[in-house]
Amino acid sequence: MAKGYWVARVDVHDADAYKDYVAANGAAFAKFGGRFVVRGGKFERVAGSSRSRNVVIEFPSYEAALDCWNSPEYQAARARQKGGAEMDAIVIEGYDGPQPGES
Repeated sequence: MAKGYWVARVDVHDADAYKDYVAANGAAFAKFGGRFVVRGGKFERVAGSSRSRNVVIEFPSYEAALDCWNSPEYQAARARQKGGAEMDAIVIEGYDGPQPGES
């Protein structure tokens, strides 16, 4: 079964409000088996547009990733941010097939 991922690009406008969100979102991620693959970190935009912060969270399945997004726990965490950030986010199914160079 392919894993599921959240891919988010974020511009933080109010650091204190964003800290409230970060403090609250961990309960939802733990409940649905989420783990950070990318959480901020150095990056270079090589094409297209970007935001100041990038996040990738891995879940055991696409369904778990969607369930986490829609959960009361995560929605409550989002509400705590009080408009402190602008975010583009997708939930996407991972790829579990052959890789280049594999026979």
